[in-house]
Amino acid sequence: MIKLEDNSQTSFIERATDYKPPHTLRSWFIGRPLSTADASHQTIGKAVGLAVFASDALSSTAYATQEILVILAAAGTLAFGIVFPISIAIIILLGIVTISYEQTIHAYSDGGGAYIVARDNIGEFPALIAGASLLTDYILTVSVSIASGVAQVISAFPILYDYRVLLSVGFILFVMMMNLRGVKESGTAFAIPTYIFIMLMFITVGTGLFRLFITNTLGTVVDPPGLEMLHGISKITPFLILHAFASGTTALTGVEAISNGITAFKEPRSKNAGVTLIWMSLILGSLFLSISYLTKEIGAIPSESETVISQLARTIFAGRGTLYLMVIGATTVILIMAANTAFADFPRLGALVAKDGFLPRQLTYRGSRLVYSRGIVALAAIASIILIIFKASVTRLIPLYAIGVFLSFTLSQGGMALRWHKIGKLKPGEEKFERGSTLRFVKDWPIKMAINGFGAVCTAIVMMVFAVTKFYDGAYIVLILIPVMVGVFWWIHHHYNGLAKKLSLDNFGVISPHTIRHRVIMPVSGVHQGTLAALRYARMLSDDVTAVHVTIEPADAEKVRQKWETWGEGVRMVMLDSPYRLFLEPLLGYIADIARQRQPGETLTIVVPEFVSDSHLTAALHTNTADLLRSQLKRQHGVVIINVPYHVHDKDGEY
Repeated sequence: MIKLEDNSQTSFIERATDYKPPHTLRSWFIGRPLSTADASHQTIGKAVGLAVFASDALSSTAYATQEILVILAAAGTLAFGIVFPISIAIIILLGIVTISYEQTIHAYSDGGGAYIVARDNIGEFPALIAGASLLTDYILTVSVSIASGVAQVISAFPILYDYRVLLSVGFILFVMMMNLRGVKESGTAFAIPTYIFIMLMFITVGTGLFRLFITNTLGTVVDPPGLEMLHGISKITPFLILHAFASGTTALTGVEAISNGITAFKEPRSKNAGVTLIWMSLILGSLFLSISYLTKEIGAIPSESETVISQLARTIFAGRGTLYLMVIGATTVILIMAANTAFADFPRLGALVAKDGFLPRQLTYRGSRLVYSRGIVALAAIASIILIIFKASVTRLIPLYAIGVFLSFTLSQGGMALRWHKIGKLKPGEEKFERGSTLRFVKDWPIKMAINGFGAVCTAIVMMVFAVTKFYDGAYIVLILIPVMVGVFWWIHHHYNGLAKKLSLDNFGVISPHTIRHRVIMPVSGVHQGTLAALRYARMLSDDVTAVHVTIEPADAEKVRQKWETWGEGVRMVMLDSPYRLFLEPLLGYIADIARQRQPGETLTIVVPEFVSDSHLTAALHTNTADLLRSQLKRQHGVVIINVPYHVHDKDGEY
């Protein structure tokens, strides 16, 4: 064993640096780099937090009621009368989920939501399922939201239909760029459109309710679109109602976002995040309920040709005037901005999972603007690929949506119920520390456990209904994808654990003895000042140096031979004949032969002369032999590759 006390005289010197990253084209796009000390100034308050983390949930009011009507259409227009009772049931579920996540926010102030709750209370495997579900949901949130927004644009400008995929990818890149600028800056930029949407929607439903109850002048939809039924005529059955309920619960997607992004809020961050969650739920619930009620009253018809929101707005505002256009425009913007919620949460959740060793460690690194830039770019890339594969079709993407989020709801609430059960076993004043939180006894733990347990049952039922009813429409893809992702998580974790054991200093015996000797091989393409500089370095490493020249053209080889006799300082040179004019393969073959003959304790060192030009343009004119050899030999044990730079300046008289 190494005696650590022998190193007690080790000195450490801390030194500050005055270096500041220069302004580049990249900083022009995403902003100047921020120092770590600026992190506390990049947090956001409740008003901006609502815009950053609630845009996904609030945007669902644009299509949740329509999703209910689409299912009820199978039983005819008479079934539309139960859209409001179904909406009430969804609002009750929203209240249960909100209470659960409010408790989660205060229990887990470092964020993480369903992943952390499941990890600490159910186990690692359920936590990975929750993580995979949420990551999948965030990817689909970007895809569905952007595709929905582009669909609104195409409705207004049909000539753009053939460019819908290109437009979708362009919008993703725009949202990605804004998020790379930082949470605070992107949140501020997106706050104005969010509040405009909220204001216009409240004006719309407020005017509608006023005309309905006060002036009695609301009326019904003029020239409604034809009824499009996805299924044959059927009766109103419990299964149909449950199916419609499940479709309407798309309104709840995004509710969990704030619990994952707690660390983005200003202190006291748990309190600010909790208040923002309540604001979001109240706005979402009131708008959704009002839209559903007014939709029933005006006799709106679900249709691909005209959305329910459009029918509602033109009925309330008596035509397609300015207010109507403003509502449709704001709806389009909020649908595109809904992707911002995923861009805010996906990188944070990815960093938490990566910190536990289940995703690449690179996702835990913050970029120049103090955001998890690698996660942001990864999300943009994956969502773009999905949009390209599904041709930006909302109809084809919707069946993939919401299963993951309800699976995470179930695991989160189930985990919280188990947490309250553990708290119930504590004595008053007793504390128990876990990885993500501290357990403290509370008197009303049975009530809280009952609420979370009931919520877990409700969301589990919704998830199963979704999985069954949407299976053949494409839900099977998500049901396959989540287990595959969990498998990838375990593979990554196994790799990191195995590597950690191999590199660990625990029970490390003695430091390996120094290598007995170096055996140096130096490739030589020509004899010049750079070659001689590398030769001098090679001879400092060892007396056993062999120069190797690959003979491609005999005339050139003869020139090398003559110069080496004069300047080679007596070092032997091997002339490798290459009848097929190959350079790398004969050299690698020779190195492999020498490596096989290597003595115990002998290190084979490849010293490669390298030109370093002060111009990137002229640097491209030289073969980077060191990199080529490194890529081929880096997996061989006992082989070291050293490139010896020789600086050549393009301007005369400079060196």
